[in-house]
Formats: sequence, C-alpha cells, structure tokens
Amino acid sequence: MKHEANLVAIVILSRGKCNLSRCITQYLVSMAVADLLVVITAVILNRIRGIYFPLSFLTQTRGCSATAVVTYAARDSSVWLTVAFTFDRYLAICCPKLKRKYCNERTAAVVIGTVCALSSVRNLPCYFMYEPLYVVNNVSWFCSIRPVFYTSVGWAAFDWLDRILTPCVPFVLILLLNALTVRYILAANRARRRLQVGNKGENQNDPEIENRRKSIVLLLSISGTFILLWLTYVINLLYVRVTKSSYFAGSDFSDPRFILQESGYMLQLWSCCTNTCIYAGTQRKFREELKKAAKYPLHLIWKILHN
Repeated sequence: MKHEANLVAIVILSRGKCNLSRCITQYLVSMAVADLLVVITAVILNRIRGIYFPLSFLTQTRGCSATAVVTYAARDSSVWLTVAFTFDRYLAICCPKLKRKYCNERTAAVVIGTVCALSSVRNLPCYFMYEPLYVVNNVSWFCSIRPVFYTSVGWAAFDWLDRILTPCVPFVLILLLNALTVRYILAANRARRRLQVGNKGENQNDPEIENRRKSIVLLLSISGTFILLWLTYVINLLYVRVTKSSYFAGSDFSDPRFILQESGYMLQLWSCCTNTCIYAGTQRKFREELKKAAKYPLHLIWKILHN
C-alpha cells in the first residue's frame, strides 16, 4: 500500500492539475519518488525479501551491500528534499525579493538534482562497510559489518557525520525555517487585516491571506509529520550516543530498548507514505483529482459493459 500511495501521488501531481506552481510540483514529485525508492529498497527488497525469499542474489554480499547504499541514498534524498522544499517555501513567503530569482522551475530542478547526487555520493562508502557472513563454494553470502568499522577513526568520523547530516541537521533546519515562516505570516496577516479595517471599516475575506493560510497548512503538515515520525529514531540515536551503548541486537522482543529501536525504524519507514494523505487532506484540487482517478476504472468498466 505504501508504494501504491506514492505512485498515485506521483501520477496526480505530474499531471499539473492541482493548482500548484511548477516549482512546488517538482519538489513534491521528487519527494514522492524518493519516498517510493525508500519503500522499494528498505521495505520490499530488504525486509519483505528477507522474510519470504531468504536466499537470492540480493542475499549475496555484493547484492545486500548495493541495496544498503541505494537505501541510504534514497533515505537521505527524501530527508533533504523535505528540507529543500521547506527552504523554498520560506523564500517564497518571507523573502519576496528573492522569490522570483530562486523560487522557479529551473532552480528547483538544479536543487533536486544536486541533493540526489550528493546523497548518492555520500553513501558510496557504505558499500565497503560490509564483509561476508558466510562463504560457500566461493560465493559470499549475507552482510556483516567489518570489525574495523568499530575501531577505525575514519569509519567513526563517517558514522558521526552520517548521524549529524541525517536527521539531526534537517531537524534543526526544518524547525527553524518553520518558526520563521509562521512568525512572518502571522505578522503579515495582522498588518493586512489592520489595513483592511482602516480602509473599509470591516474585516473582509482576503485572497492573499487565504493563499498564505493554504501554504502554511501544506508546509507545516509535511514538515511537522516528518519531525514527528523521525522523533523516535532521533531519541533512540541520542540515547545510544549519550549512554555510549550499542544498538540492541538481542532476541528479547519485550525489552524496552528493542521496542524503542524498532518503533523508530518503523515510523521512519512509515514517513515515506504519509505525503499522499497530507496532499489529500490539505489540497482540494488534489482530492478532486484523486476522486477522478478512483472513478476512472469504474467508468471504463461501465463504458465497456454498456457498449
């Protein structure tokens, strides 16, 4: 269901009939594509494949190492595209002089391409982080983290950099940008209402205020959901770093550490399928296009039967 939701979002948004600018549409489509890649690699090729198809090409060391790289790259792309979208909306709302220069289709394409390229390059070392767990008939099976990963200064620096860049820095940036955006919109709305009351003697509906309200609802819904669903993962990360302990690897499913750790992983993956629900809940045109898409197969069947 997760990948289907992302596919629906990609198709509907790509049609460009949701009354969103090309810039916003590009960001939302790229975020949906990145989320879809996370679902395919982390959920389908990793967890589901490991349960139902324990022995396959992806179980070999080269296969699971490559899958890990793609999974981490897709995860980082999804996170940093959310940051890029938040920053773009901050410029569009709070910096009118920079809006025309930076908040356009061309800049969005450059930013999206740069984020995806850097996310891929940054995670290439992960391919060399693993070694075979078993070697049978000269074939390497499964992936085990190399012992040098825990003793090497270089790998320790890489691990710290990875944790800082995803998701600690995005957390801070999203919270900061959202706070600045909300403060600016509230101040601008108060000033506009005072001006309306002074000029007309009454407070009337203002399309500009309504557009700002819709923008902030979409922005806070996407950014706020991201923060909430990644919060458990961050709490577990901080617990491990502060207490200088290791990640839980036992078999006691009732252990609070196991519940905290796995809940963080689950919510992190769940964040990759929430954007469609957000679009449906906050954007009227998206809901209309979603209804049309749902009715189309029924209409087609009815037309075939009628003919």
